[in-house]
Amino acid sequence: MLDSLVDFKGQQLKIVVLTGAGISAESGLKTFRDNNGLWENHSVEEVATPEGFRRNPELVYRFYNQRRRQLLSPEVKPNRAHLALAKLESCFKNNFTLITQNVDNLHQRAGNVNVLHMHGDLLSARCLGSGQSSALRTDLDSSNRCQCCSPPNYLRPDIVWFGEMPKYMQQIEDTLSEANLFVSIGTSGTVYPAAGFVNLANQSGAHSVELNLEPSSGENAFTEKHYGPATEIVSNFVDSLIEGFKID
Repeated sequence: MLDSLVDFKGQQLKIVVLTGAGISAESGLKTFRDNNGLWENHSVEEVATPEGFRRNPELVYRFYNQRRRQLLSPEVKPNRAHLALAKLESCFKNNFTLITQNVDNLHQRAGNVNVLHMHGDLLSARCLGSGQSSALRTDLDSSNRCQCCSPPNYLRPDIVWFGEMPKYMQQIEDTLSEANLFVSIGTSGTVYPAAGFVNLANQSGAHSVELNLEPSSGENAFTEKHYGPATEIVSNFVDSLIEGFKID
């Protein structure tokens, strides 16, 4: 399935994978944003900006509490695409980095370890004073306080909102500059800076692959493209890659 597999022979393959909402859709997770741009019937300004949180923190708490409950429900589990990426990391070890725009933990539950949550994590809360993050698996509201400050500070969802800088950007750029295989999975190609990662990878000479349900806005930037359900095309791609390198 990898069109240019021969190009990597004799090289130490360094893989960077970017995932978006499309990889988690088949696990039963609803995407936040619908076709009208609303996030579960709320405007972006209400639930996904620092200003919205300052105006109505309880609404924002409720919004992310609902998303967290859904993620922790028994029905939501890693799918074949998540499991395939965990298999890929187990084969390539430290030469594999997974960057995700998703705020769920399905990659980790599948077995991935080297995961960069550039847009934050639903199962984490952030102190408004120190910025320190802490694990969270219950509802969050204005009664919660941090354990890192004295006196304790309020907590907010550990989500990167519009107008805020995504996490790990320097590490991501450094990793992309060293990659010779970049794979984008389940992304729309419209949200920056992630939409520009393929160009950074291309500038470094990487072979770029799009695996998506349908062509993204940035499809022309990719050397290779495969379209269909993530559970099918990601699994097939990973199996082809591993077989091509004869990795046990």
